Amino acid sequence: MNVALANYLEKNKDFFMVMHSLPLERARLALEGLSVGDAFGERFFLPQEQFDIQIQTRQLPPPIWRYSDDTQMALSVLWVLQQHGQIKQAQLAASFAEHFDPSRGYGPGAQRLLRSIREGQNWQEASSNMFEGQGSHGNGAAMRVAPIGAYFADDLERVIFEAARSAEITHAHPEGIAGGIAVAVASAQAWRLMQSGERPTRSAFIERVVPFVPVGKVKARLLWASQIAEATPVETVAKMLGNGIQISAADTVPFALWCAGEHLDNYEEALWLTAQGGGDVDTTCAIVGGIVALYSGRTGIPPFWLQAREALPDWPFTFQ
Repeated sequence: MNVALANYLEKNKDFFMVMHSLPLERARLALEGLSVGDAFGERFFLPQEQFDIQIQTRQLPPPIWRYSDDTQMALSVLWVLQQHGQIKQAQLAASFAEHFDPSRGYGPGAQRLLRSIREGQNWQEASSNMFEGQGSHGNGAAMRVAPIGAYFADDLERVIFEAARSAEITHAHPEGIAGGIAVAVASAQAWRLMQSGERPTRSAFIERVVPFVPVGKVKARLLWASQIAEATPVETVAKMLGNGIQISAADTVPFALWCAGEHLDNYEEALWLTAQGGGDVDTTCAIVGGIVALYSGRTGIPPFWLQAREALPDWPFTFQ
């Protein structure tokens, strides 16, 4: 590093730490919402009859609510943002691999990929070679990306850039990347709307995201989601848009943004609505939780839910 620049940074380090701390607090808030939603949703993989009863009676699952791979990977995203203030792809790939825990419910493709990276394969090669060279179009990039949207919320172009860099490590397919971008932008928009005091309709919220999403299936279904009639039951919406049952970005992200937009100012209602749609419940709830927390704030997350969620580890919150 240039000596003059190094001296300048050292002299002004307190200022830069403050400038870094504000986005970091937003990213941590997104992680809280994401992780509680993930752990809440993870409790709903039940036989249909039991699922229906628990949803209808709003019977909360007993603690402890263990989080899944959604949160495990989001922890690495937060760690990289904390250390570098941007997505450093090599470092994020290494963290994903280092903290890979098969008991967290990773999909088969993610397991193969992260084992390959852990064994020394270049992440770019491993990611682009998935699914016969097409790359993954799954929902994994979308499920972990809310902290990125939160951190860069003041600059939507930067949100898109950093979300795409995060996605590419595991999801080289354009649809997988589009899913990550859509959720990151939705997270940023939720924060910006809260700051301005606006509460848009569900359709208007989705319309704030659509222009930033690359052309493809994810964008097409988001447009469809924005046009669904207000009184449409969530079960019908899940059948129309998909609820993550196919584990693809196009099958997951539009439904999640529909749910988030429906109850942007009410974390609890948004999560119950999302769970009611079934499907890949931990992932849809993680996406919705990360977005809505940025509008409703940490106080919007029910205290019992925070206490019920498995404690997060210390490593993502420490500087090195």
